[in-house]
Amino acid sequence: MCIGIPMQVVDSVSDTFATCQDNGINKTINMQLVGPQITGTWVLVFIDAAREVISAGKAKEIDAALAAVALAATGGQEDRVQQLFGDLINREPVNPFLNNSE
Repeated sequence: MCIGIPMQVVDSVSDTFATCQDNGINKTINMQLVGPQITGTWVLVFIDAAREVISAGKAKEIDAALAAVALAATGGQEDRVQQLFGDLINREPVNPFLNNSE
C-alpha cells in the first residue's frame, strides 16, 4: 500500500524538481507528473514524486486522516480519532455496488 503525503512547494529547483515541505521537513520532489508549480502550491506526494495538485483544504483533510490512522494504530484517544475523521461522522456508508441515485 502506498500513502500519499500532502506537501507544499517552497522552492522550484527546476522544471522537473521542487523543494517541498511537510511538517517543517524539506524534501526534493519530482514534479514531472504535475509540471512546474509555484511556491505555496499543495501537491500529493507518493515516493518522492508529486502525483496530484490539491487544495489547501484537501491537504488539511488528508493530514487529519493520517494523524487519526497513526493514533488508531497506537491505541490513541478514541475521541481524538473521531474528531480527526469529522467528515465521516454521521454519514452513512456508500455501497459502490448499488445505484445510490435512486
